[in-house]
Amino acid sequence: MYCIVPLFFAFWLAPVYGVMENSTTGCRIIHPPRDGGIRYRGLTLSQVKAVETLPVDYEIEFVCRGEREIAGPKVRKCQPDGTWTDMDKPSRCLHTCPRMHLKLENGRAEVRSMGRVPMEGTSVLFTCDPGFLLVGSSHSLCTKAGKWDHPKPTCQVRRLDSSRKRALHVGALFPMSGGWPGGQACHPAAQMALEDVNNRRDILPEYELRLIHHDSQCDPGQATRHLYELLYNDPIKIMLMPGCSSVSTLVAEAARMWHLIVLSYGSSSPALSNRQRFPTFFRTHPSATLHNPTRVQLFKKWGWTKIATIQQTTEVFTSTLDDLEERVKEAGIEITFRQSFFSDPTVPVKNLKRQDARIIVGLFYETEARKVFCEVYKERLFGKKYVWFLIGWYADNWFKTPDPAINCTIEEMTRAVEGHVTTEIVMLNPENTRGISNMTSQEFMEKLERRLGTNPEETGGLQEAPLAYDAIWALALALNKTAHELSKKGLRLEDFNYNNNIISQEIYRAMNSSSFDGVSGHVVFDASGSRMAWTLIEQLQGGIYKKIGYYDSTKDNLSWYNNDKWIGGSPPADHTKVIITFRYVSQKLFISVSVLAGLGILLGFICLSFNIYNSHVRYIQNSQPHLNNVTAAGCILALAAVFPLGLDGHHIETWHFPLVCQARIWLLGLGFSLAYGSMFTKIWWIHTAFTKKDDKKERRKQSQTLEPWKLYTTVSLLLGLDVVTLGIWQIVDPLQRSIEEFTKEEPRGDLDVLILPQLEHCSSLKMNTWLGIVYGSKGLLLLLGIFLAYETKSVSTEKINDHRAVGMAIYNVAVLCLITAPVTMILSSQQDASFAFSSLAIVFSAYITLVVLFVPKMRRLITRGEWQSEQQDTLKTGSSTNNNEEEKSRLLERENQELGRIIAEVSSQMIDFCMTRIGEPASFQVSSTA
Repeated sequence: MYCIVPLFFAFWLAPVYGVMENSTTGCRIIHPPRDGGIRYRGLTLSQVKAVETLPVDYEIEFVCRGEREIAGPKVRKCQPDGTWTDMDKPSRCLHTCPRMHLKLENGRAEVRSMGRVPMEGTSVLFTCDPGFLLVGSSHSLCTKAGKWDHPKPTCQVRRLDSSRKRALHVGALFPMSGGWPGGQACHPAAQMALEDVNNRRDILPEYELRLIHHDSQCDPGQATRHLYELLYNDPIKIMLMPGCSSVSTLVAEAARMWHLIVLSYGSSSPALSNRQRFPTFFRTHPSATLHNPTRVQLFKKWGWTKIATIQQTTEVFTSTLDDLEERVKEAGIEITFRQSFFSDPTVPVKNLKRQDARIIVGLFYETEARKVFCEVYKERLFGKKYVWFLIGWYADNWFKTPDPAINCTIEEMTRAVEGHVTTEIVMLNPENTRGISNMTSQEFMEKLERRLGTNPEETGGLQEAPLAYDAIWALALALNKTAHELSKKGLRLEDFNYNNNIISQEIYRAMNSSSFDGVSGHVVFDASGSRMAWTLIEQLQGGIYKKIGYYDSTKDNLSWYNNDKWIGGSPPADHTKVIITFRYVSQKLFISVSVLAGLGILLGFICLSFNIYNSHVRYIQNSQPHLNNVTAAGCILALAAVFPLGLDGHHIETWHFPLVCQARIWLLGLGFSLAYGSMFTKIWWIHTAFTKKDDKKERRKQSQTLEPWKLYTTVSLLLGLDVVTLGIWQIVDPLQRSIEEFTKEEPRGDLDVLILPQLEHCSSLKMNTWLGIVYGSKGLLLLLGIFLAYETKSVSTEKINDHRAVGMAIYNVAVLCLITAPVTMILSSQQDASFAFSSLAIVFSAYITLVVLFVPKMRRLITRGEWQSEQQDTLKTGSSTNNNEEEKSRLLERENQELGRIIAEVSSQMIDFCMTRIGEPASFQVSSTA
């Protein structure tokens, strides 16, 4: 078992291996072997650090890091003499070599090893069984690097005479011209592979592979004609090898009818991975979808979970993108925006900009790539905030190629493409190792270039030539394995015909299990018959493509060079980060209004105390002091509501917000009902008593009495109505904290973030309904109060001597409330303005009410000195009327009426007396003169 021990663990241990000191109590801690560490059984690292010696009989175990194994004693035990066991035998951590050399097919491998696994110093001797010839070195040694110094040999059946070998024919279609002239290099590479395979003694020793080929011109029509010739002309073809995706699609779909296996060397269309449609198709050219696992791996590496795509509307890119969508979904990555275009990418690029796309996968051909990035430059969709993923098969200078279809300069295109990442299928083994053909990839290319002659770089299909070479090897190895399996059933490869499905199935199974190292890398097929290969990852840095890593999808292994460079210094975010900020009430405004409210509350208590203390004074008694006390208490409650109106997330926690919301409506509602309700009650009674018709006015003035319980009942009804309404509101649809979001804002500076302002509100599900009920009832009450105050402005009564001041207070309160309520609803999204209007309206209303009702009383008592009580007659209400100016005026009026009545009676008697003397003029004259 191999274990990885942290590096710091080794540094902590003693500095020199093998240094120890005799001790009667235990053994000193020793140094681990190089590239290894020590496992302390039953102790933690902190416990080990705390001691210098370990007890007798305590065991330690050496472990190695990486692909290494212990050579020598692995476990040591502390002895009573203070030494560890087997100290004369060193323990070392050595590299291990692959186990494949420990077995030899058709032969034996004699292992001379220092341990249970092959490691540095292990040697193997190879011998073959009778009838087989050893091809390769007869021995191999495991080196310090963990590799065998000689490839594993093979045991081949002794070569038969060439005249006795039977031919196996393979039908091939090479596109020597057309859209992709890949056959120009792939055909010579296939011929090289045939020569190498036919010269091998261990592969198809009784057969010779021969190639019958035609030029398909990468055209399905030409391919159909040549396929007909291959199938209906002798000899029988045991396998077909087409190239070019459109041709391979045709051949693979038809081959199933002839029970033929199809092996393509140059087809990348993802559609060919459909096993139901192409059940016998294999390819050494990876599918275009092989880019997708690499892209997903890079998305994970850089922590991106949101990507966008733009593609050209062709089948190969559409199917590739469909596959990418499935893969990123499994990886927990989201494609937030998907765009496509046929020839003009202008609108899709603008849409990417509008949707804030950051990580963009582009799937299009080279000519369309220039159009896309010209628009990218115009929309400024490049730079440190963006990353583009492109296909790596473009020419290295594709963005500098003059193109009349675009109106961007080379400098502009260079700026637009800087920093983009490409993925490209590795078609030539990057490691300088020898594979099944005993050639390195460099040796293969040199040999192929010599065969091609001058200017091999200009030969079509040079990049795919290693795939064609390995395709012949995959075919030969599969047929070799099939021949061995058929021999068990009494069949041979030459028994194959287009009606024999048994041999076809054996070839399919052999091909499906292929696994070997070729010049293009490790050759293995997935469940859909597509080649699994490495992917090269490059990044455009300073106008030049730099290799930044490889990805092996077969092992899910990412080899990273750590040389990636970013314009902003680090990989950008996959989306604009949104920072939520709350809009709070200005603290200066809140403190200022709170001070005013606090002073108002103080004034309210002063007025309340004054009214209670002087309630025995006749003038105070004539103003209904109990109702004035209620008014002062209501003003205090209303002013107290200013404080919760200004409380928000700056002062309180989120879970406190519903309590603050309820405090707002209860304080303000009850304060209004008490303060305004008491004033409304006074004005209502005055209007009821003194604004009737003239013929009944005098009688009602004389008979009307003011009973306190009627006034208190009216206030109680208004207060009770508020309590019921607010109680139902709180129970049925309580106020909760709600959030209002505003338009995102860009902060100052070059930051890749947006600010999302939010504002806290007190709201309920049916907020508008409840506000309609409250505002409607209060509004009607305010309008009715204004009307009653106007109607009673000329009334004079001693029973409520401050009703004119009450009317004035009602005017001010009503006007402020009727103006402020709609204004605050309009300004609800502006926290400072809304708070200022509502709070100042409450403060001014309370101040006006307290000043108008109480200050004149204070002034009168101070200036006139009416502080003591006198014996007086009282009305039923208990208010004093003697010496009251209004009462004196009424008494004088009654006296005048009585005197007028007496004068009228005297005048009547004198007239009667004069009438009786009409007949006596002289006497009358004398009397008159007298």
